[in-house]
Amino acid sequence: MLLKYLMVSCTAVVLGLGVAPPSEAAGNTSAAQSSSKKKVAKAAQSKRIKQASVKKTSRKSVAVAPRVPHEPDFDALGLPNVKSASVLVQDQISGEVLFERNSDAVVPIASITKLMTAMVALDARPALDEVLVVSEEDIDQLKGTRSRLAIGTRLTREEMLHLALMSSENRASSALSRHYPGGQRAFIAAMNQKAIELGLADTRFFDSTGLDPHNVSSARDLAKMVAASSTYPLIREFSTTRDGSFAVKGKTLHFNNTNALVSSSDWEIALQKTGFTNEAGKCLVMQAWLNQKPVVIVLLDSWGRLTRIGDANRIRRWVEHLALQGAGAG
Repeated sequence: MLLKYLMVSCTAVVLGLGVAPPSEAAGNTSAAQSSSKKKVAKAAQSKRIKQASVKKTSRKSVAVAPRVPHEPDFDALGLPNVKSASVLVQDQISGEVLFERNSDAVVPIASITKLMTAMVALDARPALDEVLVVSEEDIDQLKGTRSRLAIGTRLTREEMLHLALMSSENRASSALSRHYPGGQRAFIAAMNQKAIELGLADTRFFDSTGLDPHNVSSARDLAKMVAASSTYPLIREFSTTRDGSFAVKGKTLHFNNTNALVSSSDWEIALQKTGFTNEAGKCLVMQAWLNQKPVVIVLLDSWGRLTRIGDANRIRRWVEHLALQGAGAG
């Protein structure tokens, strides 16, 4: 019994060391030597792997642009396979609605608001070279969003407009409304009056930034707002600028467009605006030239980091597909 106990204990110890148990190795010298050689080879291999790992990690990492997850372009009915909750695609010249989904739903619109902000600011025909100063009144007290425009930043009205449209700068939008004749209250009233004049029955504004979730509209209304905005050359130019540098309190700061599609060779975008709040989801409106025609695209309440971009690309390919079908039928 004692002998059996010693043999089992010995087996457990040897197994813990990672070699064959005594029952397999007893009396077999060549097997022991073979095991020893394997351990040496394994150690050498481990050393080589470790060295290779060090070399690999020492290389500089290369940033890779995010890719939109692949989704079928069309659904079973041959319509664009879009994920946004509210959608409208319209031929701007004929007014024909090419595709729509929940286009009459009244929903928060986030920074799409800034298209109306820009129109109202320009309608007052102010001096674009007038210097506006960012103040504490421009700090977002509602959602606590950050801004690179520190208190005391001095920029011209034109620069504020540029940043509001290209980079969706909230403090720039707020400053534009504060420096309107009559102040912010008069500015918001002018925004709602402009909405009435454009026939935007579903649209209401409570601030100039879009942070207020009570700023609402429908995809159908926003198609009209995009069309109206496209008649302003500065709105077209500033909303589609890829990037720009601005002097902010003695430093040069670089700002990018919030819509990556303006840099895509697949697109010819004449006007665009993005938006996001938790209430509105991710939003995107554009006037783009597709098949030599201006087409208005409205995407509201998208979720997922790249959903609205994927939806826009699927719509573009769908419109191009329709044109090819029409050419084939002709």
